[in-house]
Amino acid sequence: MITTKRNKLKTLYASLSSGTPITSVEMAALGISPDLAVYYVRTGWLDRLERGVYCRPGETLELYPSLILLQRKIDGLHVGGRSALDWYGVRQYPSRNPVLNLYGWMSARLPAWFTERFPAEYHRKRLFDERPGHLLYVETFEKRVAAPDVSVPERALLEVLSEVGVRQPFQEARELAESSYSLRTDVLLDLLQHCTSVKTVRLCLQLGKELSLPWRSGLDPLMLPKGIVSA
Repeated sequence: MITTKRNKLKTLYASLSSGTPITSVEMAALGISPDLAVYYVRTGWLDRLERGVYCRPGETLELYPSLILLQRKIDGLHVGGRSALDWYGVRQYPSRNPVLNLYGWMSARLPAWFTERFPAEYHRKRLFDERPGHLLYVETFEKRVAAPDVSVPERALLEVLSEVGVRQPFQEARELAESSYSLRTDVLLDLLQHCTSVKTVRLCLQLGKELSLPWRSGLDPLMLPKGIVSA
Protein backbone atom coordinates (compact mmCIF):
# COMPACT_ATOMS: atom_id res chain seq x y z
CA MET A 1 0.00 0.00 0.00
CA ILE A 2 2.78 2.43 0.94
CA THR A 3 4.65 1.53 -2.25
CA THR A 4 1.54 2.30 -4.31
CA LYS A 5 1.16 5.67 -2.62
CA ARG A 6 4.77 6.53 -3.28
CA ASN A 7 4.58 5.43 -6.90
CA LYS A 8 1.53 7.61 -7.47
CA LEU A 9 3.31 10.51 -5.79
CA LYS A 10 6.31 10.03 -8.08
CA THR A 11 3.97 10.07 -11.07
CA LEU A 12 2.36 13.26 -9.79
CA TYR A 13 5.69 14.98 -9.22
CA ALA A 14 6.92 13.95 -12.67
CA SER A 15 3.83 15.42 -14.31
CA LEU A 16 4.10 18.79 -12.55
CA SER A 17 6.40 21.52 -13.76
CA SER A 18 8.02 23.61 -11.06
CA GLY A 19 5.67 26.17 -9.52
CA THR A 20 2.52 24.66 -11.04
CA PRO A 21 -0.67 24.25 -8.97
CA ILE A 22 -2.87 21.24 -9.64
CA THR A 23 -6.55 20.51 -9.03
CA SER A 24 -8.09 17.42 -7.48
CA VAL A 25 -9.72 16.69 -10.83
CA GLU A 26 -6.31 16.57 -12.51
CA MET A 27 -4.96 14.40 -9.71
CA ALA A 28 -7.89 12.03 -10.07
CA ALA A 29 -6.85 11.50 -13.69
CA LEU A 30 -3.50 10.31 -12.30
CA GLY A 31 -5.24 7.86 -9.98
CA ILE A 32 -5.00 10.01 -6.87
CA SER A 33 -8.26 10.02 -4.90
CA PRO A 34 -9.35 12.86 -2.57
CA ASP A 35 -8.50 10.67 0.43
CA LEU A 36 -5.03 10.02 -0.93
CA ALA A 37 -4.55 13.75 -1.56
CA VAL A 38 -5.43 14.40 2.09
CA TYR A 39 -2.87 11.78 3.11
CA TYR A 40 -0.19 13.51 1.01
CA VAL A 41 -1.02 16.84 2.70
CA ARG A 42 -0.87 15.34 6.17
CA THR A 43 2.47 13.72 5.49
CA GLY A 44 3.91 16.94 4.02
CA TRP A 45 4.21 15.66 0.45
CA LEU A 46 1.70 18.20 -0.85
CA ASP A 47 0.59 21.69 0.18
CA ARG A 48 -3.11 22.51 0.08
CA LEU A 49 -3.79 25.96 -1.40
CA GLU A 50 -7.56 25.75 -1.09
CA ARG A 51 -10.17 23.05 -1.33
CA GLY A 52 -9.33 21.00 -4.41
CA VAL A 53 -6.11 22.87 -5.30
CA TYR A 54 -2.62 21.71 -4.36
CA CYS A 55 1.06 22.22 -5.13
CA ARG A 56 4.37 20.61 -4.28
CA PRO A 57 5.60 21.65 -0.82
CA GLY A 58 7.98 24.57 -0.47
CA GLU A 59 7.66 25.70 -4.06
CA THR A 60 7.12 29.26 -5.26
CA LEU A 61 4.13 29.30 -7.55
CA GLU A 62 4.64 30.67 -11.06
CA LEU A 63 2.23 33.21 -12.54
CA TYR A 64 1.58 31.57 -15.90
CA PRO A 65 0.44 28.13 -14.68
CA SER A 66 -1.54 29.76 -11.88
CA LEU A 67 -3.42 31.90 -14.41
CA ILE A 68 -4.03 28.91 -16.65
CA LEU A 69 -5.59 27.05 -13.72
CA LEU A 70 -7.90 30.02 -13.07
CA GLN A 71 -8.83 30.11 -16.76
CA ARG A 72 -10.23 26.61 -16.41
CA LYS A 73 -12.39 27.77 -13.50
CA ILE A 74 -13.59 31.20 -14.69
CA ASP A 75 -15.18 31.55 -18.14
CA GLY A 76 -13.38 34.04 -20.33
CA LEU A 77 -10.69 34.91 -17.81
CA HIS A 78 -7.78 36.76 -19.39
CA VAL A 79 -5.16 39.39 -18.67
CA GLY A 80 -6.48 42.66 -20.07
CA GLY A 81 -6.50 46.44 -19.85
CA ARG A 82 -3.41 48.15 -18.46
CA SER A 83 -1.74 44.83 -17.64
CA ALA A 84 -2.05 43.51 -21.19
CA LEU A 85 -0.71 46.78 -22.59
CA ASP A 86 2.19 46.60 -20.17
CA TRP A 87 2.97 43.00 -21.16
CA TYR A 88 3.15 44.14 -24.78
CA GLY A 89 5.33 47.12 -23.93
CA VAL A 90 2.64 49.79 -24.45
CA ARG A 91 3.24 52.03 -21.45
CA GLN A 92 4.24 55.54 -20.42
CA TYR A 93 6.19 54.53 -17.35
CA PRO A 94 6.58 51.28 -15.39
CA SER A 95 4.56 50.83 -12.22
CA ARG A 96 6.48 50.03 -9.04
CA ASN A 97 3.66 47.94 -7.61
CA PRO A 98 1.66 46.69 -10.59
CA VAL A 99 -1.73 45.14 -9.99
CA LEU A 100 -2.68 42.47 -12.49
CA ASN A 101 -5.89 43.41 -14.34
CA LEU A 102 -7.99 40.34 -15.04
CA TYR A 103 -11.32 40.24 -16.84
CA GLY A 104 -13.83 37.49 -17.34
CA TRP A 105 -17.29 36.64 -18.56
CA MET A 106 -18.81 35.67 -15.21
CA SER A 107 -19.00 37.04 -11.69
CA ALA A 108 -16.20 35.49 -9.68
CA ARG A 109 -13.74 36.10 -6.88
CA LEU A 110 -10.04 35.42 -7.20
CA PRO A 111 -8.84 32.88 -4.63
CA ALA A 112 -6.71 34.11 -1.73
CA TRP A 113 -3.81 31.80 -2.61
CA PHE A 114 -3.55 33.64 -5.95
CA THR A 115 -3.94 37.26 -4.81
CA GLU A 116 -1.55 36.76 -1.88
CA ARG A 117 1.18 35.86 -4.37
CA PHE A 118 0.10 37.97 -7.33
CA PRO A 119 -1.70 41.25 -6.49
CA ALA A 120 -4.63 41.29 -8.88
CA GLU A 121 -8.10 42.65 -9.55
CA TYR A 122 -10.83 40.78 -11.37
CA HIS A 123 -13.80 42.36 -13.09
CA ARG A 124 -16.69 40.83 -14.97
CA LYS A 125 -16.79 42.65 -18.29
CA ARG A 126 -18.84 42.17 -21.43
CA LEU A 127 -17.50 44.93 -23.61
CA PHE A 128 -17.96 43.20 -26.95
CA ASP A 129 -20.59 41.18 -28.76
CA GLU A 130 -18.88 37.80 -28.36
CA ARG A 131 -19.13 34.41 -26.69
CA PRO A 132 -17.15 33.39 -23.59
CA GLY A 133 -15.50 30.48 -25.39
CA HIS A 134 -14.56 32.63 -28.39
CA LEU A 135 -13.39 36.00 -27.13
CA LEU A 136 -12.43 38.50 -29.79
CA TYR A 137 -8.69 39.05 -30.05
CA VAL A 138 -7.75 37.27 -26.87
CA GLU A 139 -4.91 34.82 -27.39
CA THR A 140 -2.11 33.06 -25.58
CA PHE A 141 0.57 35.60 -24.77
CA GLU A 142 2.93 35.92 -27.73
CA LYS A 143 1.59 32.51 -28.85
CA ARG A 144 3.92 30.81 -26.39
CA VAL A 145 3.32 27.26 -25.24
CA ALA A 146 1.71 27.13 -21.78
CA ALA A 147 1.12 30.89 -21.65
CA PRO A 148 -2.09 32.48 -20.29
CA ASP A 149 -4.74 34.22 -22.39
CA VAL A 150 -4.13 37.94 -22.90
CA SER A 151 -5.95 40.71 -24.77
CA VAL A 152 -4.09 41.88 -27.85
CA PRO A 153 -3.03 45.55 -27.51
CA GLU A 154 -6.01 46.85 -29.53
CA ARG A 155 -8.53 45.15 -27.26
CA ALA A 156 -6.54 46.07 -24.16
CA LEU A 157 -6.71 49.77 -25.03
CA LEU A 158 -10.49 49.60 -25.40
CA GLU A 159 -10.72 47.79 -22.07
CA VAL A 160 -8.79 50.66 -20.48
CA LEU A 161 -11.01 53.28 -22.12
CA SER A 162 -14.14 51.47 -20.95
CA GLU A 163 -13.01 51.99 -17.34
CA VAL A 164 -12.60 55.78 -17.64
CA GLY A 165 -14.88 57.44 -15.12
CA VAL A 166 -15.13 54.25 -13.08
CA ARG A 167 -11.73 52.87 -12.04
CA GLN A 168 -9.49 54.47 -14.63
CA PRO A 169 -8.24 58.09 -14.48
CA PHE A 170 -8.70 59.85 -17.81
CA GLN A 171 -5.19 61.30 -17.89
CA GLU A 172 -3.56 57.89 -17.53
CA ALA A 173 -5.83 56.50 -20.25
CA ARG A 174 -4.83 59.39 -22.50
CA GLU A 175 -1.14 58.71 -21.86
CA LEU A 176 -1.59 55.04 -22.69
CA ALA A 177 -3.44 55.96 -25.87
CA GLU A 178 -0.56 58.26 -26.78
CA SER A 179 1.76 55.23 -26.67
CA SER A 180 -0.54 53.16 -28.88
CA TYR A 181 0.69 54.50 -32.25
CA SER A 182 1.54 50.99 -33.50
CA LEU A 183 -1.96 49.53 -33.12
CA ARG A 184 -3.39 47.69 -36.13
CA THR A 185 -6.21 49.66 -37.72
CA ASP A 186 -8.06 46.62 -39.09
CA VAL A 187 -8.10 44.88 -35.70
CA LEU A 188 -9.19 48.04 -33.90
CA LEU A 189 -11.97 48.63 -36.44
CA ASP A 190 -13.24 45.08 -36.04
CA LEU A 191 -13.32 45.44 -32.26
CA LEU A 192 -15.08 48.81 -32.43
CA GLN A 193 -17.72 47.30 -34.71
CA HIS A 194 -18.42 44.67 -32.02
CA CYS A 195 -18.12 47.06 -29.06
CA THR A 196 -21.27 47.47 -26.96
CA SER A 197 -20.09 50.63 -25.17
CA VAL A 198 -20.79 53.92 -26.97
CA LYS A 199 -18.57 55.75 -24.47
CA THR A 200 -15.62 53.50 -25.27
CA VAL A 201 -15.96 53.97 -29.02
CA ARG A 202 -16.28 57.74 -28.67
CA LEU A 203 -13.20 57.96 -26.46
CA CYS A 204 -11.19 55.89 -28.88
CA LEU A 205 -12.12 58.09 -31.83
CA GLN A 206 -11.64 61.28 -29.83
CA LEU A 207 -8.19 60.41 -28.47
CA GLY A 208 -7.04 59.02 -31.79
CA LYS A 209 -7.92 62.30 -33.45
CA GLU A 210 -6.57 64.60 -30.72
CA LEU A 211 -3.26 62.72 -30.51
CA SER A 212 -2.94 62.34 -34.30
CA LEU A 213 -2.40 58.60 -33.95
CA PRO A 214 -1.68 56.74 -37.22
CA TRP A 215 -4.53 54.24 -36.81
CA ARG A 216 -7.19 56.95 -36.46
CA SER A 217 -7.26 57.82 -40.16
CA GLY A 218 -8.43 54.31 -41.00
CA LEU A 219 -11.40 54.41 -38.63
CA ASP A 220 -14.45 55.61 -40.51
CA PRO A 221 -17.27 56.43 -38.03
CA LEU A 222 -19.76 55.53 -40.76
CA MET A 223 -18.54 51.92 -40.54
CA LEU A 224 -19.37 51.76 -36.83
CA PRO A 225 -22.73 50.71 -35.36
CA LYS A 226 -25.60 53.18 -35.48
CA GLY A 227 -25.75 55.43 -32.45
CA ILE A 228 -22.02 56.07 -32.39
CA VAL A 229 -21.37 59.76 -32.78
CA SER A 230 -18.65 60.63 -35.26
CA ALA A 231 -15.43 62.16 -34.00
